[in-house]
Amino acid sequence: MRRLKKTTVAVVAFLGSFLVFSVKFISFLISNSVALLSDALESIVNILASSIMLFSIYISGKPPDESHQYGHQKIEEISRLIEGILIVLVSIFLIYTAFSRFFNPVELYSLDLAISVSVLAAGINSGIAYKLLKESKIKNSPAFEGDAKHLFSDVLSSIAIWVGLGIMYFTGYVFIDSLLAISIAAFIAKMGIDLIIKSSNYLMDPASREADKKIREILESHRFLFSEYHELKTRKSGNMIFSELHLVVNDKMSVKEAHDIADHLEEEIKRELPDINLTIHVEPESERKDLKSTKGYKR
Repeated sequence: MRRLKKTTVAVVAFLGSFLVFSVKFISFLISNSVALLSDALESIVNILASSIMLFSIYISGKPPDESHQYGHQKIEEISRLIEGILIVLVSIFLIYTAFSRFFNPVELYSLDLAISVSVLAAGINSGIAYKLLKESKIKNSPAFEGDAKHLFSDVLSSIAIWVGLGIMYFTGYVFIDSLLAISIAAFIAKMGIDLIIKSSNYLMDPASREADKKIREILESHRFLFSEYHELKTRKSGNMIFSELHLVVNDKMSVKEAHDIADHLEEEIKRELPDINLTIHVEPESERKDLKSTKGYKR
């Protein structure tokens, strides 16, 4: 059910990108504005980005297989990385368009109607972006976050175009339009660079401080069941968290008793962290003491 809902959201975003492109292209046909044309062409990138997101959501929801035994969650990080790169490319294109508009002004028609149609497209984009950002937090989805920020960058570029066209329409100061567009493009580029940095970091399997803290809290509340624990490690992969730890138990405890304790702890941890893949290695106290006395032992 969880996978179905994520796919449904992704499909709506994908179809919404087609609708937004159509509305923006109509605004260009009405006005003959190269600014609105660039806005419409930018939506083609949004369609491509939504396609990548939809594909990544589908693949990430597939269960582990022989070739990918830990699952396919990392493809969402790859999707977010691509989104960041696309955002940066769009910002470069907007800067180019701004300079082109400055040196090659064109005759414009029915700006009021064209901008009204463009506002409708931006409203649709804003709604989709808000829904994606909300779902990205609920489902811990990097792909949703990347597409949401991409769409928000599209809305910001549209706003810059409206303001620029309005200033140009009332004052004739074309250079203000270009400067405003360049400023917005720089802000959009920063958003894209932040996504690239964030995705690159997650692709390197960073530790999850939140999961580490929660696991330690649960283990400490069950200390009466075991002697100690060590070698607790966590790493994030897409919307999944992978963790492992060593659990030290009394030498006199049977294999079944130790196994039952490990199972109980795993259930408690998964209740708090449902998206975790946890491995608990049980070891006797005597082995732990031997390791402590070994030179070079790492806690």
